[in-house]
Amino acid sequence: MASVNKVLVVGGGIGGLSAGVALRQAGIEVDIAELHPAFDVYGVGIIQPSNALRALDSLGLADACLEQGSPYGPIDLHAPNGHKFASVGPPPLGRFQPHNGISRRILHTILHDGAQAHGVKCRMNLSVSSFDNREDGVDVTFTDGSTAPYDLVVGADGVNSKVRSLLFGPQKARYVGQSVWRYAFDRPAELTTGHMYMGRNTRVGLIPMTKDRMYMFLLSSEGENPVIPTEQLLPRMKALLVDYSAPLVRQAAEQITDPEGIIYRPLETLLMPAPWYKNRVVIIGDAAHATIPQLGQGASLAIEDAVVLAELLRTGEPVAAVLEQFMARRFERCKMVVENSNTVSEWEQLEWQGRLPEGANVAALIGQASGRMGAPI
Repeated sequence: MASVNKVLVVGGGIGGLSAGVALRQAGIEVDIAELHPAFDVYGVGIIQPSNALRALDSLGLADACLEQGSPYGPIDLHAPNGHKFASVGPPPLGRFQPHNGISRRILHTILHDGAQAHGVKCRMNLSVSSFDNREDGVDVTFTDGSTAPYDLVVGADGVNSKVRSLLFGPQKARYVGQSVWRYAFDRPAELTTGHMYMGRNTRVGLIPMTKDRMYMFLLSSEGENPVIPTEQLLPRMKALLVDYSAPLVRQAAEQITDPEGIIYRPLETLLMPAPWYKNRVVIIGDAAHATIPQLGQGASLAIEDAVVLAELLRTGEPVAAVLEQFMARRFERCKMVVENSNTVSEWEQLEWQGRLPEGANVAALIGQASGRMGAPI
């Protein structure tokens, strides 16, 4: 018997939809409030490490991701000319390979359909305006003026979380000095796993996304002001790829022709101190621990948060005890990912500047941190 009967999840992204499914599996009534008027996904593709697939499997959704995505092994690391020098990735977990590449739109559809099948009620064009957060429940006022009582509110509304702001006051994510560019392509037959190319001032990744599609990510440093006008995105991205002579990168670079197909985003990070809750309101995912993509674990952590929270609520213990146990199981793991991702970013930029400290090894740190994600959640 769950310790709560009705939960509001604020945010209908990866973490919010995962929470909806997990909570419904625990027998809890769930409303999702999503600010956008429709489920329209921003982005191109995403890497699902084996620990993300393990968490999705507990939701009954891993097989759909594998069928509609593209499972693959460790990511091969290359010099700009294509010479392979290492492979990195999390360990395989049971039947799951180290990675699964998938379209963000496909993943979102799988999660949304799963939430609908479990009876989650989704309310669009809606967020939280305020709440009365007590020890025995939460009275929520929504942005449309309506109100409703809940036993628990879960803030899964991203790095710019309104729930977090209402709960803890304004918090600003930190720009790390890097940006990521993404672009989707048809997948060549020779792309059988993920590839990363370590340039002098950039990183390039080619990631299988479906059986016939792939995407490129390009990591660059855009200085103190990372805002790039739309008309400059295409020439800037192509210029950043000039130094790569690896055949797969060159073939892809020639196909970058549509500026509207470029998804560009400056990278920001945020780690809230423990605890991530007060009374009957808790934040999860990027609202609590926004991480940059150096370890490919941002979405994975949000899904894991949802699974662990629902598992603990299922025990029927008091909410205060459940949330304390949630922090005990989640904080150090999420902190490790955020901090190691930030260190990788710092080392990458120092390497590009020719100032990498002795003993600092980007590939080794990625491998070590990724390996730790096979631990139980």
